[in-house]
Amino acid sequence: FARTGRLGDYYFIAHWFPKIGVLEDDGWNCHQFHAATEFFADFGVYDVSLTVPAGWIVGATGRAVSRTDAAGTTTHRFQQADVHDFAWTTSPRFVETTAKFEEPGLPPVDIRLLMQPEHTDQIERHLAATRAALKYYGTWFGAYPYGHLTVVDPVAVVNPDAQGEGTDGMEYPTLVSAGTRYFPPPRSLDPEDVVVHEVGHQFWYGVVATNEFEDAWMDEGLTTYSTARVLAEAFPNGFTATRTYFGGLVTWPFDDSPWSRDVDGNRLTGFRRVASWEVPSRPSWQYWPGTAGATTYNKTALWLATLERHLGWPTMQKILATYYARGAFRHPTPDEFFAIANDVSGRDLTWFFDAVYRGSASFDYGVAQVINQPSGTRGFTGDGDDRRYGPGGGTDAVDSVVVVRRYGEGVFPIDVRVTFADGGTITEAWDGRARWQTFTYRRGTAVTAVDVDPDRVLMLDVNATNNSWTSAPAARLAARRWSLRWLTWLEELLLTHAFFV
Repeated sequence: FARTGRLGDYYFIAHWFPKIGVLEDDGWNCHQFHAATEFFADFGVYDVSLTVPAGWIVGATGRAVSRTDAAGTTTHRFQQADVHDFAWTTSPRFVETTAKFEEPGLPPVDIRLLMQPEHTDQIERHLAATRAALKYYGTWFGAYPYGHLTVVDPVAVVNPDAQGEGTDGMEYPTLVSAGTRYFPPPRSLDPEDVVVHEVGHQFWYGVVATNEFEDAWMDEGLTTYSTARVLAEAFPNGFTATRTYFGGLVTWPFDDSPWSRDVDGNRLTGFRRVASWEVPSRPSWQYWPGTAGATTYNKTALWLATLERHLGWPTMQKILATYYARGAFRHPTPDEFFAIANDVSGRDLTWFFDAVYRGSASFDYGVAQVINQPSGTRGFTGDGDDRRYGPGGGTDAVDSVVVVRRYGEGVFPIDVRVTFADGGTITEAWDGRARWQTFTYRRGTAVTAVDVDPDRVLMLDVNATNNSWTSAPAARLAARRWSLRWLTWLEELLLTHAFFV
């Protein structure tokens, strides 16, 4: 594609790739282009020469092996083996920066950064994010197999509807485009989120080249999940949530709303609206219109995060590292991934993959009812002449009844933590299969709080609000907080309107 830059200059990225599809016994199973999916192809060896006007900077897949000047032009030659695509970019405006990635236990990587001149103050942030991706992906899953990587900062794009507003990230073998806004706040995720995501694609898209037409989740979903984990690990001070105004041009940080891996990184908010709309096992290009992004990116990141919390990170890390090693320079299938997960974990996880991949059920567990009452006989007891009515009382004990409920169709094992007035707690394990489950207690104090899934293992739960109950509600505090936020929003809206009118 091409984008017009300042002063009539141009910025290009183009790419070539061989047959699109998968090689089957009866020949190539190929597809036409679909907007909701991307490309993949067979691995090959590329030797490409590009002739551009003299003075124009060129970035491309592979390593530059020669440069020849002639009559106002320059021919750049690039070579690269074991990639399934070739991409290139050129512009007279790029500001070039080179750096080295070095990390004990991992092979070094030459980093080449091509920035727009108005974004040179973001160079160090781009480099830090690139190094973070190479380090954590390499340490957790497997080393980056190429000795070089080019990161391109494209002309600023205003796209309020895109994830990572105002950016234009895209992945190609050994070359990615990242991007940033004109004025990114210092504690926003721009450009770290986009850089880590696109560099992460080098692993799940570039080395493990899955079928993007049929199984886009195996690249985009795994990359979204991994990106969130890298950001949380590499930048422990966190980020500030931001909103964009004036069509996405101006960004404003909200210091009282920190970035969260659980909600923001794994994109829980975007998942809720289409939680039960689509079956992920359906070919990606056949998804219901408007659900591809939430199904491919968001749902996959959430069920991978759920699996991590269910199995533990050491097991999850081993699953992904094994998948990366076995799938490198191939086109692995979903069934291969699921088989590796079963093998490495030592568990049959078919029930889980049936729910999150082969089905479309949404998950929602919550507290349905809590009753505390004095212990003792209440009502009629006995038979015939011995029938007696007891008013209750006569003891200091309290009978408590806790009812939890499965509101959604999805089934998942759930812990329920019950807290009593004396500070004691009991954690109940529930298989989550029944529509509801009752827990009864006779203790000296009443139940004061109930938490369903207290450790937030089930990241796919679409309604966390009903997961807890307390005997001391904070209605006034909640009302005050929401009213102040609404008044602040209204004030900003009126000030913005007054500025332009």
